[in-house]
Amino acid sequence: MKVTHQKLPDSQIALEIEISGQVSQTTYEKVVKDLSRSANIPGFRRGKVPRNILLQRLGKERVKAAALEEIIQTSIKDAIEQEAIESLGNFQLRSDFDELVEQFKPGEAIIFSASVDVPPTVKLGDYQSLSVTAEAIAYDPQKVEDWLQDLREKQATLVPVEDCPAALGNVVIGDYEGYHVSESGGVGDPIPEVQGIDLRVDLEPGRFIEGMVEGIVGMSLEETKEIPLKFPEDYPLEAVAGKEVIFRLTLKELKAKELPALDDEFAEEVSEFETIAELRESREKQVQEEAEKATKSNIETQIIQELRKICSVDLPETLVNQEINEILTQILIEWQQMGIEVQKLVNADTIPEMRKSTRPDAIAKLQQNLILKEVAAAESLTVTEEALEARIQEVLPQLSQESVDLDKLREILEQELLQQKTLDWLQEQIKVELVPEGSLSQAEAETTAVSESDEEE
Repeated sequence: MKVTHQKLPDSQIALEIEISGQVSQTTYEKVVKDLSRSANIPGFRRGKVPRNILLQRLGKERVKAAALEEIIQTSIKDAIEQEAIESLGNFQLRSDFDELVEQFKPGEAIIFSASVDVPPTVKLGDYQSLSVTAEAIAYDPQKVEDWLQDLREKQATLVPVEDCPAALGNVVIGDYEGYHVSESGGVGDPIPEVQGIDLRVDLEPGRFIEGMVEGIVGMSLEETKEIPLKFPEDYPLEAVAGKEVIFRLTLKELKAKELPALDDEFAEEVSEFETIAELRESREKQVQEEAEKATKSNIETQIIQELRKICSVDLPETLVNQEINEILTQILIEWQQMGIEVQKLVNADTIPEMRKSTRPDAIAKLQQNLILKEVAAAESLTVTEEALEARIQEVLPQLSQESVDLDKLREILEQELLQQKTLDWLQEQIKVELVPEGSLSQAEAETTAVSESDEEE
C-alpha cells in the first residue's frame, strides 16, 4: 500500500492511498464469499449459491460497492498506523464513492483520497507583552445597607391601615380582573387568564408592570379602580404580552410594614451572630470579596479575549462537534431541572438551529482551553498532586448522590486548576489597566453608535 499525505486547514491530514491489484482482488473475493454465506436467495441454501447467480441477484455494482467499502475502511486504518498519524478517530472520503465503484475492477490497483482529523495546533503570539484594560468593580457600601434592609423587610410585621390611602411602602391585598381595551379606548372584553383574588402587591417602585404600583398608590379600602397598563413584549403570558390592558383592582386590605430595629436582638434572630456590628462586618467582607472576584473575572475575560486575538488555533471539526454536543447536553439537563419539557422543544427541526447557535460558543471555549494549555506547557506550569487531591475532596461531597467517574473527575479538575494557575500567572506578567465600572461598555456603545452613523451616511 502506497500512502502520501499532506497538511490541510482545520487540523486535517489529506491521505492519498493506492491499493494494489492483489489486495483489491483478495478483498473482492472475500466479500463475495461472505455474501454467499449470508445471502437469502430462494431455491438455494445459504452458502450454496453459485457465484454467477449471487452476482446476478445482488447486482455486480452492489458487490463492488461492498468490497470497496471494506477496502476503504481497512486501508485508511492501516495508512494511519503506517504513517504514524495521531488521528482523532474520524475520517472523510474525499474521492467520489460512486466514481470509485464505477472505476473499481477486482485485480487492478485503485487510488482514492481521504482526510483524517488530527489534534489541533496552537500558535502562540507574544502573550508576555500583552496589555489589557478591564473594569474594576468597586466595593459599594450601599449593597450592605440594601441587604440589611431586605432582611428587615422579610422580618417585617404587617399592621392594618384603615384611615389612610395606600402609600409607597405599604402592602395591599385585592381582587383583580383584566380587560382588553375597546376600540373607543374603554373597557373591552374580559381576559380569562388575568383574574384572581387576594393578589398581594408590595408598593415598591419598579415592582410588577410599569404603572401598576403608581396606579394603586392613593387608593382607599374597598375602592375599585381601573388602571391602564401596557404589558412588555416578552411577558410570559401570551394573552397580554405586548398589549394594552385595563386592570381593574378592588382593594380589600391595606397594611403598613413595621420593620424591626437593626439591633443586636435582630442580628441574633436572623443570623449566627450575636451583635449587629458582627453581622454588618460579615456582610461587608462578603461584598468586598464579591467585588474583588468580579474584578478578577473581568481581568481574566479581557486576557482571554486578547489571547484569542494574537494566538491561532487550527480546530478540527471533530472537536468542535464534540464540544457542541457537551454544551447542548448541559443545556438540556438544566432545562429538565427547571421543569421544562425538553421533548417538546427538541426535535429534528430545532436541533440543527440549536447546533448552529451553539457553535460560536463551542469554538470560543475550545480556543480558550487550548491556548491556556499551550501557555502552561510553554511556561512549564503544572498542578501539584496535593492541590488536585484537595480540589477533588472539595467537590466530591457535592456529587455524593451521583455516580462519579473518578478518572474523568480528576481530568476535569486538573484542567480547571491548570487554567486558573495559567491565568493567575499571566495576570502577574502582563500590564493590566483598571478603569471604572461601565467605562468599557460605554466606550463600546459609543463606538457602535459612530459606526452605525457612518453606515447611514
